[in-house]
Amino acid sequence: MTPAIDAHVRLDTHPTHPNAVQAVLTGTQAHIALVALEAANWSVAATNVLVLARIDHEEPHWADEAAQHLRAGGITVEITPRLQKAIDEGWSWPNYPMPWCTRSEIREVSQQAQKIHDDIRYGRLLIHAHDGHTTIAVGTYLDRGGKSVYLHGEDHLRQVADTFDSPAKALTAFEKVHTATMRPGPAPLTDTEHDAIAARSVFDVTTAKSEPSRPEPETVPIHLADTGDHDALLGTFVDAHGEFEKWRTWSDDTTHVIHESQTLRIERVHETDLHETAWTVAVYETPVSDRMWHLTATGTTPAPILQALLHHLAEGDTWDTAVGSPVNENTVTTATKPLTDAGWKHTVDGRWIRWTNPSRDAGIQFDAFAAQQHSSTLATWTIWAGPSIDHPTWSVTASPYTPSTLLADLTETLAHGTGTRHTRPAPTAHGSPSIQVAPALPTRGTGRIRG
Repeated sequence: MTPAIDAHVRLDTHPTHPNAVQAVLTGTQAHIALVALEAANWSVAATNVLVLARIDHEEPHWADEAAQHLRAGGITVEITPRLQKAIDEGWSWPNYPMPWCTRSEIREVSQQAQKIHDDIRYGRLLIHAHDGHTTIAVGTYLDRGGKSVYLHGEDHLRQVADTFDSPAKALTAFEKVHTATMRPGPAPLTDTEHDAIAARSVFDVTTAKSEPSRPEPETVPIHLADTGDHDALLGTFVDAHGEFEKWRTWSDDTTHVIHESQTLRIERVHETDLHETAWTVAVYETPVSDRMWHLTATGTTPAPILQALLHHLAEGDTWDTAVGSPVNENTVTTATKPLTDAGWKHTVDGRWIRWTNPSRDAGIQFDAFAAQQHSSTLATWTIWAGPSIDHPTWSVTASPYTPSTLLADLTETLAHGTGTRHTRPAPTAHGSPSIQVAPALPTRGTGRIRG
């Protein structure tokens, strides 16, 4: 007989998200049950409170599986009548696209989709890009030696449609089919994904100090997105574009990525203050001439902004600006049209023209004086986000002859793009030994190196 463990688990349906299941743990050895449930992908919502929230609505089934394993290990498990009813209920997906599947086969498909979702959620699967009009994406497993996958579908129907042995091959295949609609990073979260996040976040536990929940990604305007891993971003870019080669300097502080023409160079400074220049893109008329234009970005620049920049540079024939061509009204209009179309405010302050988003925490500034000084160190263009342009969270600057098409791509991304940001629930209060449930929240790579 398995020895009894002083741990009691009470399983019940979630109070505000009926598809989810909650577990309340008690007993001097409750930590044993907690470890077992975490291993089965339950999320810690508070001290001795866990939540199972999936994207396939199969929580009752997997809660029953967990109960059987816990009991086999000597842990007492109580299942409330309403959860037991949900476990026993013989429901089926309406209009399921694979009607030939049995119930167990449907559950197997859903489990595979859940595994993909969890790999993305925990950072094991890095999504490089998605198709803006469909549910197709491409990504790489960070713990599987560069194995990359082509994903189709969303939520419980997401599947691996194809596999590749490198990010370069995966991105090349993806771009070939989805060039016109390709968007950097993961697609915005679905309603089901939002619900799962909310279900894991609504508890206000007053029994003791809450355990901090794992950060959950939320979809935000692109200027608020996470910085991400800039070095991995550059490595993935080089892997995907064989015309670029990665070079190290004599130290490990800086990496240079140079186009085969020797006229486009990207400098990445690894160890620098987050608000200082970490990226410099420079374009030259010939390999030995002075540079025609350049662009810089700080270390806090969101990864999706840099992805948009690198994607534009990879197009190959869009860097060139005729030497000596002035910045005129047409240049400014082309560069800022996406902002005008998006309703951003336009103001003039002496030599500066500024466009600011409605929330006034992102904008772009054009310096008419700097635009006429080709050799000046002043920035002609400054794209920024944060409290103000004088105290930005991140910024991108560009010199006078930076192509208006590149600037238009960046402003289009700034005006309409989205990214992800990881946040933590606010700390909970302490008081009487009871569990209060708050109302549901409204939710709406590595290149070649030569030493």
